[in-house]
Amino acid sequence: MGGGRVVISAAAVSSLGVLRAPLRKQTSCENNMADGAPKPQLDWPSARLRKHADYQRVYQASRKQFSPSMTYFFRLRAEDELTPPYCVPRVGLTAGRVVGKAVERNRIKRRMREALRRNIELLPHGYDLIFHPRRSVLTMDYAILEAEVARILRQAVAETVRASAALAGTAK
Repeated sequence: MGGGRVVISAAAVSSLGVLRAPLRKQTSCENNMADGAPKPQLDWPSARLRKHADYQRVYQASRKQFSPSMTYFFRLRAEDELTPPYCVPRVGLTAGRVVGKAVERNRIKRRMREALRRNIELLPHGYDLIFHPRRSVLTMDYAILEAEVARILRQAVAETVRASAALAGTAK
């Protein structure tokens, strides 16, 4: 069998003999639930922005926001974009060459991904967010970084509430 994985009745066994559960992909718009309903657990792979066109839509439809150690963009997706594969909130990370060499950029992105993974439940539904970390993320204390990411995500939720209240006010 050549050291690869073999699928056995919906479970995978690695070459080390460890039984691993298969990854579950969300096939429906589970996160667009009523306000009182419990939210399903989000995971980092399903919450990533992947396509260049998606990044460009966020850049064109939003303003640049600033925090002490990063710049970020967020936008509310239109109703027609909230079809099942796109209903979950999505996040993108970028680190340009100005931040440092490849090793430093990758370390910054790893730290950011972990901070986002720990706070992913704060992501507002129907939003796309892009983070541009500064070089200071490389040396700052991780607890401070995580608190800043959580604050930005809570601010995005507050913006969502403000926008929905404004839409409800104009609908009356």
